[in-house]
Amino acid sequence: MVARLVIAAPSSGSGKTTVATGLMAAFAAAGLAVSPHKVGPDYIDPGYHALATGRPGRNLDAYLCGTDLIAPLFAHGATGCDVAVVEGVMGMYDGASGQGELASTAQVAKLLRAPVVLVVDASSQSRSVAALVHGFASWDPQVRIGGVILNKVGSARHEELLREALDASGVPVLGALRRERQVRTPSRHLGLVPVAERRTEAVDAVAALAQQVRAGCDLEAVLALARSAPELGVGAWDAAGAGAVSGRPVVAVASGAAFTFSYAEHTELLAAAGAEVVPFDPLRDESLPEGTRGLVIGGGFPEVYAPELSGNEPLRKAVAELALSGAPVAAECAGLLYLSRSLDGQPMCGALDAEARMSDRLTLGYREAVAVSESSLAAVGTRLRGHEFHRTVIEPGAGAAPAWGMRLPERRVEGFVQLGVHASYLHTHWAAEPGMAKRFVERCAG
Repeated sequence: MVARLVIAAPSSGSGKTTVATGLMAAFAAAGLAVSPHKVGPDYIDPGYHALATGRPGRNLDAYLCGTDLIAPLFAHGATGCDVAVVEGVMGMYDGASGQGELASTAQVAKLLRAPVVLVVDASSQSRSVAALVHGFASWDPQVRIGGVILNKVGSARHEELLREALDASGVPVLGALRRERQVRTPSRHLGLVPVAERRTEAVDAVAALAQQVRAGCDLEAVLALARSAPELGVGAWDAAGAGAVSGRPVVAVASGAAFTFSYAEHTELLAAAGAEVVPFDPLRDESLPEGTRGLVIGGGFPEVYAPELSGNEPLRKAVAELALSGAPVAAECAGLLYLSRSLDGQPMCGALDAEARMSDRLTLGYREAVAVSESSLAAVGTRLRGHEFHRTVIEPGAGAAPAWGMRLPERRVEGFVQLGVHASYLHTHWAAEPGMAKRFVERCAG
């Protein structure tokens, strides 16, 4: 049984990341083995969670993976830990658009049988906070709000008024963080700047968050609440379920500051399927890892590093040669841009006959997709759910053999299947369809 709690809020911007990351770091500094998790598809917050705990930050997304996998994936990540902290997404009851509670923080809390700490932005209220907390605590009787942490509190008198108002609510106040001591983390067009791009500053920021939480929260009470969670009663997810191929083909996985978007389970699935997974940094390495038989290029920020990626001509040529040889290549979002002819006018690998550029439009949301072309990653007819999150466009948007047919939010085809390349804007979670990793490694070994 792993002690666990979910950090939720009435709305985005209330301070979930501040509190969750600060709690993780504070517990880790106290000698506890902390398992970090994030509700939803977000890649950036888990990087800060990993920095705070020394363990991979893992996502729990009921839309991408299905509700049945949430508890097993959690148990897999939390194996051997003393406490797990799960940072929620958006407002506590906000989920996939038009689909009720699906993929909401509240749903994940129920699936994990975990108590919830509600983080409330108290900057513009006093007695009204009691009505707010009462509403959230009573909306769904299956969600157990075990405490409140007040954020952006203006003064000692303000804190006193808030605590008095909440005395009659039955929900204990577990902490209060002052407005003047908020720790700032820089943001840009897709959210926080990833840890990999500001390692030293991120270490300092996480340490400051830990100190802020230690000073403002009753850590013993928070830990006691986490330990009140009942037995989960599920087995842990196992990456080895799909079986392994022989031969140990080398699969190179893009990493470094330009390619930070990846789910931990992807490399675990590749390794379990029999691959030797070798990371490389397209910003620094001028060649692919020795013996590379397949290539995985996930998401990230190639638009920020376009000049540097373009300037690494030896690697661009090596990637193009591998792709044109028919070797399996799986590219998502940033990987798609990197394989194109150019990005914002900067030459890229040229493995795809397409041009990419930044735009003013944010493309964001869950998608339902079906594979419409046979590829190294998916058989025709494979159905799964994914997520798009980008401010770039690529022209054309699909090749002669598209990767996916989309049903939501509109019917269209998207992406490219060309020789062994499968490239698309769609982010997917392979735990939902572990056969894709095995199929990919099989093609690498073949």
